[in-house]
Amino acid sequence: MRWKGRQTSSNVEDRRGNTGRKVGGTIGVGTIIFFIAYTLLTGEAPTEMLQQTQPQTQQTQGTAHDRNDELAEFAKVVFKDTEDVWDKIFKEQLQARYRYPKLVLYSGSTPAACGMASAATGPFYCPADQKVYIDLDFFRDLKRKFGASGDFAMAYIIAHEVGHHVQNLLGITDQVQSQRRRLSRADYNRLSVRLELQADYFAGVWAHHIEKMKHVLDQGDIQEAQNAAASVGDDRLQKKYTGRVVPDAFTHGTSEQRARWFLKGFKTGDIRQGDTFRVSYQNL
Repeated sequence: MRWKGRQTSSNVEDRRGNTGRKVGGTIGVGTIIFFIAYTLLTGEAPTEMLQQTQPQTQQTQGTAHDRNDELAEFAKVVFKDTEDVWDKIFKEQLQARYRYPKLVLYSGSTPAACGMASAATGPFYCPADQKVYIDLDFFRDLKRKFGASGDFAMAYIIAHEVGHHVQNLLGITDQVQSQRRRLSRADYNRLSVRLELQADYFAGVWAHHIEKMKHVLDQGDIQEAQNAAASVGDDRLQKKYTGRVVPDAFTHGTSEQRARWFLKGFKTGDIRQGDTFRVSYQNL
């Protein structure tokens, strides 16, 4: 991806070196691993346990400008690209105004309106404050722990989380969360899978339009994004961390599903063709 020297987003909070810790919240990639182990051992997902944990404060050491400066610049460029694309899509496809989220860069841990942001949770979107939280060290983990390398693999992660912001603006997130106490654990997990696959689709839609608008993709970038999507599939993570696969415990979709829905979004570029809630679960 050709990103150096391009415009960066102004909707960024750089909290690197600042601390403060609040436990609970939304699901990031690191949290998925914890959920997998907990669910397979107990038969229940620990969402409520995480949300009900009392806030704590913790001081950590760090500097605001450290070895992650180049990654920070990259993230700000990609975030600007998401703003430009979704602003255009909302106007042209939805006849609506796109409200920009904020990107929070931090190191170690930082408070979020809906819970804990830390290296353990991985990147996540918080609908309560409409912010995307990223500890830049995760991008190194993406290659080292998940085997997904390349700058567009990192861009996919950001675009996926912004996809959750789009869902929030469209009211989809609230519709899903309202079903939490009405459904069985397995049924709610299936809703969560639909939500995550749609965010993958929206990331693909973003990739489609950013290439048309700015011509910034290099050969192999889409494959990098697909590899990143596949690397955090539920089946792959369950197999890696527990040695077995339990489909009823899926919350994000299989590796194949995640890569396929991203690619579908990239090929179509049409937000309206990404309604994962109208597809039968078996055909997702």
